[in-house]
Amino acid sequence: MRGWHSVGSAWVAGGLALAAASPALAEKQNGPGATDTEVKVGNFVPYSGPVSAYGTVGKVEAAYVRMLNEQGGINGRKINFISYDDAYSPPKAVEQTRKLVESDEVLFLFQTLGTASNSAIMKYVNAKKVPHLFLSTGGTKFGNDPKQFPWTIPFNVSYETEGRAYANLIKTKYPDARIAVLVQNDDYGKDIYKGVRDGLGDKVSMIVAEAPYDLSEATVDSQMVKLKASGADLFMNLATPKFAAQATRKLGELNWKPVHILNNVAAQVGAVLIPAGLANAQGAMTATYIKDPTDPAWADDPGVQKWKAFMDKYYPEGDRNNSLNAYGYAAGETLEYLLRRAGDNLTRENVMKVANSIDGFAPTMLMPGIKMKTSATDHFPIEELQLMVFKGDRWIMEGGLISGEVRD
Repeated sequence: MRGWHSVGSAWVAGGLALAAASPALAEKQNGPGATDTEVKVGNFVPYSGPVSAYGTVGKVEAAYVRMLNEQGGINGRKINFISYDDAYSPPKAVEQTRKLVESDEVLFLFQTLGTASNSAIMKYVNAKKVPHLFLSTGGTKFGNDPKQFPWTIPFNVSYETEGRAYANLIKTKYPDARIAVLVQNDDYGKDIYKGVRDGLGDKVSMIVAEAPYDLSEATVDSQMVKLKASGADLFMNLATPKFAAQATRKLGELNWKPVHILNNVAAQVGAVLIPAGLANAQGAMTATYIKDPTDPAWADDPGVQKWKAFMDKYYPEGDRNNSLNAYGYAAGETLEYLLRRAGDNLTRENVMKVANSIDGFAPTMLMPGIKMKTSATDHFPIEELQLMVFKGDRWIMEGGLISGEVRD
């Protein structure tokens, strides 16, 4: 299936005028997918299928590339952004990836979306030595083994990183807490819960109760009754939206008032906290790394203002209340940064070298103070998050950044 924005076999977009950041090479070096006037970048996103809502990520990234191309390209090259639909299907992702690598001959893959789809292609692209960069997934597997998968780097904060950040917060702010954990019994739940346990380290005995649940269950009411009975005074709500909402509502019904940590995947006000009852969510804490453009706190923020102007001109049909469009813009900024730093050496090896040496880059839609950093042995570019506390009807920043780095 072609991407929504095909022109012939692809959708063309791309780059800014040459920046004078690094000296030009006497002769341009081009790998597969690169010429003196063009660079091909491959992508897949579910434009159709059960999670087609994520298709907007590909659309906003394509719009960002279109903006760059209208401004003249990067280092004299236009970007040919080839984005296909994988329908959130791993077999389709494999098919589209082979097409991108073997037929389109892209220089690298960028922002391919989804844990299952990226899992299906990771061995193939690493065997082919094709840069598999800034994946749109929080799966920890994509960054925790750079020795075996040296060509793969994720973009999202990993679920383990988020879990470790909460553990560090607990050890610092609630060192005597008795912790109860509601956790989804699947790869997602295991990923974030491993981060919590690893982060607690020798303090893991602070966990006095845990209650897993399966997606097939109707409610988590029985799990919540069990967790309250444990005598815990800190509740970790490691659930996806439907069950996180049930658990938060149950806190009120049980008149249980522990410290409440809510994982980021379920921190949506409309989908989770309003159905749960805003009164039951007061004081809940979460962590994030992307600015919410609907938050009045960012009304005058230069980065958000720039994003709004971009949306008006290049993606007017996009929903300004959808944080995925802010996320896609941040990813677009990262693509621009990568290509600018690669300069006139657009070989796969050099692109990978640049991706492995980010030190302090901060897309404007990241929360203040969060910067990207990578190395050949550390493939997690973002490992800090901003602590947020729910007050009234919205999340409010509180305190400084919390880190997912392993601490004693």
